[in-house]
Amino acid sequence: MRRLTKFIESKNLGKIILGLFILTNIIYIYMLVVTIPKTMEFSNRMKLLDMLPTGYNKDYVNELFRTLGETGRGIYLTNQIPVDMIYPILFGLTYSLLLVYFLKKINKLKSPFTYLCMLPIIAGISDYLENIGIITMLNSYPDLTETTVNATNAFSIIKSTSTSLLFITLIVILIILGIKFVKRNKTSNNSTNHYTGT
Repeated sequence: MRRLTKFIESKNLGKIILGLFILTNIIYIYMLVVTIPKTMEFSNRMKLLDMLPTGYNKDYVNELFRTLGETGRGIYLTNQIPVDMIYPILFGLTYSLLLVYFLKKINKLKSPFTYLCMLPIIAGISDYLENIGIITMLNSYPDLTETTVNATNAFSIIKSTSTSLLFITLIVILIILGIKFVKRNKTSNNSTNHYTGT
């Protein structure tokens, strides 16, 4: 993490972070409007495992895979999952750099708050482990084991929890930045008014 913060401090990475942010969200939107709906055409409105932040159990997985049928499971495996294997690394890198960038703006880069930058990395790793679990279950269906389902479910919950904490952190930092911006402008305006005698 120290090497990462030093790298950020030594380079002007604003444009790179913006480019990564745009690319990451293009892929996210593509999943939302293309691959997920295409898979859910076979799910009878049941949500995919990737979309259940509070988790699922073996009964749900069995029912979902049964409802999807062979064609739906094939689309899940060959359309949704491959795109979702690209997304986590971009998500982890982009939002980790974004947090470092904003922490630098509020002068908290060298504080313990820097460890918050691990949240998107944890989310990304959990997403990969979740995907591996889903691939395993899709390939072994209908022979699902409690161990695989429970492990995959745990990674899904870790992913959603760390992602939620990440966005809460980002919102708090942006609020702090907004307050600092307003105070700076107010101070600047007061100084200008004092100087001009108004």
